[in-house]
Amino acid sequence: MKSKRADIAIIGGSGVYRAERFEEQRQIEMKTPYGESFLTVGDFKDRRIAFIARHGEKHSIPPHRINYRANIHALAQLGVQRIISTCAVGSLRDDFEPGTIVLPDQFIDFTKKRDHTFYDDEAVHVSMADPFCPEMRELTGDVVNDLGYRLKEKASYLCIEGPRFSTRAESKMFKQFADVVGMTLVPECQLSREKAICYLCIAMVTDYDVYGEKPVTAGMSKKSWKRTPKRFRRSSGKQSKKFLLRGDAIAERR
Repeated sequence: MKSKRADIAIIGGSGVYRAERFEEQRQIEMKTPYGESFLTVGDFKDRRIAFIARHGEKHSIPPHRINYRANIHALAQLGVQRIISTCAVGSLRDDFEPGTIVLPDQFIDFTKKRDHTFYDDEAVHVSMADPFCPEMRELTGDVVNDLGYRLKEKASYLCIEGPRFSTRAESKMFKQFADVVGMTLVPECQLSREKAICYLCIAMVTDYDVYGEKPVTAGMSKKSWKRTPKRFRRSSGKQSKKFLLRGDAIAERR
């Protein structure tokens, strides 16, 4: 491996804890003004890719304790231009069935106590009207369709603080405004925007939220998470390969 630089980063969410199919893997610790970030850097199809296990390799970091600023700052230090982020979500719509892959195009922030910006000492306002990279969303949609998975190409992701799940009242309210609910998109997405890094979210529906008759439990979610890695790996792996083949053309349009 010639350097620590990387072109693309994959941030693995629940169920995706290790970098696979990378050649010449190297685990590194990046020191940032916000703390340390632990990454794996490796080669894939002659391009360098970084990987972060968002919750740690043993799923030991809860969503409200993830050091989002350190992770995104570290990726920016590596020279990353695009982030492919995977996550598990609950469905707020009957037609968003468990096992469906969702490519959100909007989000709603219901977090409460996270560090949302790198600009604590100056007034910097960043547009988030369209939070996700349109080229990467289009390309990923093609890949998921090629793989034959159920796909929702547009959705609003409502991000809650966690680690608890929603109450029934909250879930019924969320259902009026969003399609899926999760705990990790914010502030990861907006911090990436502040660093001018294109960001894509690939979300996997693991269960229905509690607006229905049967409430979600931690045991149900854990069982669902165990089914997600293979589908995520196939989607993000094939997406990365296809993206790398088209990367130069997309880069010219950034």
